[in-house]
Amino acid sequence: MISISSAKAGAAGLLLAVVLGAGAPAQAEDDGRTHIERQTWTFSGLLGKFDQAQLQRGFKVYSEVCSRCHGVKRLAFRNLVQPGGPSFSEAGVKSLAADKYRVDAEPNEQGKVLKRPAVLTDNIPPPFKNEQEARSVQPGGALPPDLSLIARARGVESETPFYLVPLTMLRDILSAYQEAGVDYLYAYLTGYKEPPPGAKVPEAMNYNAAFPAPHFTGMPNPFAGGDGLVTYTDGTPATVDNYARDVASFLAWAADPRLEERKRLGIVVIGYLLITAILFYFAKRRIWSKAH
Repeated sequence: MISISSAKAGAAGLLLAVVLGAGAPAQAEDDGRTHIERQTWTFSGLLGKFDQAQLQRGFKVYSEVCSRCHGVKRLAFRNLVQPGGPSFSEAGVKSLAADKYRVDAEPNEQGKVLKRPAVLTDNIPPPFKNEQEARSVQPGGALPPDLSLIARARGVESETPFYLVPLTMLRDILSAYQEAGVDYLYAYLTGYKEPPPGAKVPEAMNYNAAFPAPHFTGMPNPFAGGDGLVTYTDGTPATVDNYARDVASFLAWAADPRLEERKRLGIVVIGYLLITAILFYFAKRRIWSKAH
């Protein structure tokens, strides 16, 4: 016979396990879906910060691979210099902008719009002039999305049973989890695999295990060249896994360049509220102690 105390302990243990592990990612093959694994990021959690070296590598991967098809039109060159991001040298970014990019100048006296070298205050120009040009050079006419906010625009579909959703939400709140989008980007970039037996991939499509079923995506594998496609200069191994992790981190920063500032402000506000609550508590004790 099981004692009541043992039953309570078992229930408490089960509840704790559910809170910590509810909705935990796991690989499943029997339902035809791929669960997105949660990754470890330097910028996750209440005290997380971006890794400057990783952001610089991520921008390099974006520039040499992703920028052929995708833009980051919401980013300006000056953002690459500001603290909390890649923090490149101002001189280096000025040289990059002027040498590699051309933007529209102000109309001249005849009303013609000519091109000029980009400067720090300009937004990073997209690779194509318009949607029609972008579609015309893509297999199947797919439109490459702008990547400025892609880390916020994407997420991970929860497969948690409805009765465990409150516990999953509580777990995410306590852990300050907000990296679902970047987790998906990493899984997507590393999800190009051979299709399973019997799967027929349509023309101009590619099989990606992280993409929603039936796992067919119009984007070719950007790292099809394998390891060594992009050369790192800081000693970091030039592997596909690192390419995906670094560029996903860069896009997470691009979508939220003030993340570190926001977290610092949040900690100050929490500290202020705690101190205020303590002062109110002692004030209440002092006031009501005179009522007796």
